[in-house]
Amino acid sequence: MQFKKIGKNLLCALLERQVKQLLKQNKVYVIVVGGSVGKTSTKLAIASTLSGWTEVIYQDGNYNDRLTVPLVFFGQTEPSILNVFAWAKILLANQQALKQPYPYKYAVIEIGTDGPGQLADFAYLEPDLYVLTAIADEHMEYFRTIDNVAKEELVPANFSKLTLVNIDNAASKYLEGLDYLSYSSHSPADYIVQKLDQKLEITLKGNPLPLTIETKLLGQQGAMISLAAASVNHILGKSPGIIQQSLQQLTPVAGRMQQLNGLKGSLIIDDTYNASPLATRAALDVLYSYKAGSRIALLGSMNELGQTSAAAHASIGKYCDPKKLTLVVTIGSEAKKYLAPAAKKAGCQVVSFLSPYEAGNYLASLVEKDMVILAKGSQNGVFAEEAVKLLLADKNDSEKLVRQSRYWLNVKSKQFPAT
Repeated sequence: MQFKKIGKNLLCALLERQVKQLLKQNKVYVIVVGGSVGKTSTKLAIASTLSGWTEVIYQDGNYNDRLTVPLVFFGQTEPSILNVFAWAKILLANQQALKQPYPYKYAVIEIGTDGPGQLADFAYLEPDLYVLTAIADEHMEYFRTIDNVAKEELVPANFSKLTLVNIDNAASKYLEGLDYLSYSSHSPADYIVQKLDQKLEITLKGNPLPLTIETKLLGQQGAMISLAAASVNHILGKSPGIIQQSLQQLTPVAGRMQQLNGLKGSLIIDDTYNASPLATRAALDVLYSYKAGSRIALLGSMNELGQTSAAAHASIGKYCDPKKLTLVVTIGSEAKKYLAPAAKKAGCQVVSFLSPYEAGNYLASLVEKDMVILAKGSQNGVFAEEAVKLLLADKNDSEKLVRQSRYWLNVKSKQFPAT
């Protein structure tokens, strides 16, 4: 294990040196996206809108740790940490690429943390812009308090030239003394969005007239993702017309508020990539807004909440509204232990399962026309996308779900061997 750690640190150092050389040789505008929730969706929205008018490099998934971030700059994919030959090939290929003109003017990079002190590792990137999506519960078994989360998520602001903050999801006390631009849905801010059904009105800093955007992104979180992309484009000097055109092309990505056709004329809101208290409440708000024959919330455990897990799950159970939900179905031990009792106490009908396959089969027997089902949950021990798979009208849509590679299907079969 110690050898593996030493090897990984050496790899990181070599890759980081190559990225520093790349950035020294070429004029690349580096945008880093961080925060407790919404990083990947925000990164993809920013990259997608930039791609309409410039050359930009980014990664579709969540390469956001010290080892994988450098790979993004060279368009490489991550092999097994023990595959020495593959890593040697990557390092040699990167070295060859450094001899050529770099074809990208912008890099949009996601950075993540599992505990205190990790985001400081990205200082070598010297970002031109840091986009902070949220300060909220994450990896609480290591951070323990929101104060510690805030301290960590604000570290990149110290080594970035400019910082853009979603002030809806970052308490003002953490931003005192920080020089930043802000984006918001309801507060005085540099960039503001108002959601009107499936349209957005976005007010850009210094532009008195708002942009009206037809949006395919669901809910308030979709509005904030669009606003972040609009803000970045405006900071980079793009005209309102270009911003409006690029935003209207944005579409949901796998596992993030994606609408899928379900059995018997039902509708599935697939938000199965991951779950946190903040994101789960936002997803429930979207479900509540739907005009439907009936609404079902399929809610999995929220992992990595540490000592806050009981209270966090109970808060979501309490947020389940019996007037708007026909049924709450939970997956996972934490959801069964804490979320389900709170939802029952709130007046909801609740059924709990430890397997996504059992939950999916149960729901398949209940599904009916005009039913809307929200699926939300974390990864290990939950994998709510497997329940969704059993509810799809078109089984080919399973390709649109998250974690369908051979690797992930093998992980799931080991965790749920009886299915």
